[in-house]
Amino acid sequence: MMSNLVYLNGEYMPLQQACVPVLDRGFMFGDGVYEVMPVYSGFPFAVSQHMARLQRSLDAIQISNPLSNAQWDEIFSRLIDQNYPGQDCAVYLQVTRGVMEKRDHVFRHDLQPTVLVMTQAAHYPSQSRDTQGIRVITQEDTRWQECHIKSINLLPNALLKQYAVEHDAEETILIRDGLAIEGSASNLFIVKDDLIRTPPVQRCMLGGITREVILGLCQQHKVVAREIDITEDELHDADEIWLTSSTREISPVTTLNQHKVGNGEVGPKWHQVIELYQDYKQQVMRGGNDTV
Repeated sequence: MMSNLVYLNGEYMPLQQACVPVLDRGFMFGDGVYEVMPVYSGFPFAVSQHMARLQRSLDAIQISNPLSNAQWDEIFSRLIDQNYPGQDCAVYLQVTRGVMEKRDHVFRHDLQPTVLVMTQAAHYPSQSRDTQGIRVITQEDTRWQECHIKSINLLPNALLKQYAVEHDAEETILIRDGLAIEGSASNLFIVKDDLIRTPPVQRCMLGGITREVILGLCQQHKVVAREIDITEDELHDADEIWLTSSTREISPVTTLNQHKVGNGEVGPKWHQVIELYQDYKQQVMRGGNDTV
């Protein structure tokens, strides 16, 4: 059985031995940010985009990045090589503000951030994945306003995801002020009359890396895609709906609120874009540049 090595505050140790003080602000307040990065056959995917988003999140909550890019890369490589050599997996990294002497809402700027990096098994779908599509539902968006920060404060997301599972669905699409924003743990695309649409990046949503890659691939291959607001009515009238994330890649939705999406089958635009995405993944695994 493989060892499950993690990195915590400058040390490598088995996951079971990793712990932080109870006065860590991540534990007390959810005061921290995180990233999840897919790894294909031992190759981390879109590293520069993930690290740029990490930096944006850290800047937004006034935490200094505790490591250089070279140090982050070294940690990722060691954990992947130790835990999942040459295999598919996911890298999870989390940075909290650190430990204070007492529980206090006001934080100091001289704290040493707590850094955790770990890997976990992941199964990424093949090019023919999800041929039956997935079932989703809609709910009002109950999250805070700063959803562009990839915060570890995920209780609203978890409750919305749990709601989906308890209603025989795989994901919840969030509605805010009459607009479809994103899923509880995914970004949203729709297709109508051959036009691919996704909501523009805004404070109330998280700009996903997979979303960014898809838009780049569409531009590169002259597939028409636009960043445009999507109303709830337009969501229900879509020919195709997709949900994207680092771990789900591109999931076609065939049932929305117990009704068929389009004709109830996975659509032609999804097949076109998933082929571009899988080709790009193969290029990255062959050692190509991971920036579209």
